[in-house]
Amino acid sequence: MLFDMDGTLVDSERLWDIALQELAESYGGTLSVAARRAIVGTGMADSMRILHDDLGQPHRDPQVSAEWINARILELFRTGLQWRPGALALLGAVRQARIPTALVTSSGRALVEIALDTLGRDSFDVVVCGDEVDSTKPHPEPYLTAARLLGVPIDECVAIEDSATGVASAVAAGAAVLAVPAEVPLTPRDGVHQLESLLAADLDLLAALLVRLRA
Repeated sequence: MLFDMDGTLVDSERLWDIALQELAESYGGTLSVAARRAIVGTGMADSMRILHDDLGQPHRDPQVSAEWINARILELFRTGLQWRPGALALLGAVRQARIPTALVTSSGRALVEIALDTLGRDSFDVVVCGDEVDSTKPHPEPYLTAARLLGVPIDECVAIEDSATGVASAVAAGAAVLAVPAEVPLTPRDGVHQLESLLAADLDLLAALLVRLRA
């Protein structure tokens, strides 16, 4: 099992909203709805470029903005992280069944370490962070890396994602994909099963997705 984090397991996108809007305001602007949607699921460098372009300030240093965001989101994660509906129960069922499990996120290691206080450090056999791969989502590398570290062929893995960027990454890697949109609606696509929430997901569904992938 390959789980995305932000928007999939935890309701953290609203915390990113706060941090991104605060940064935009500090630059004298407001982040547009379209730009915010484009940021969902992307790595930090791409997110900062989108924000700067949206504000008409492409000259700003992405690294400086990223450092500001990282510091602010760390504060928010310590106090406001909550589970997405059905996520805790599904993760518990997966672990109870002793299915090899990875967390595959575009967030950096420092942030993930704080999130693991909520998610549980024993909940995952492998954790792949956005600052630990050469190419982030939508590139397939994060999911391929997770499968390799688990020692499981990627076509025997189910990836659960909430964003178009994450779905594209998992599909390109060759995993079966369950999409559960959070902040941004997802366009249906072949080979991707979509649910309104993880409340409707169970081990039987995950097994069925693997059967479909091999058919």
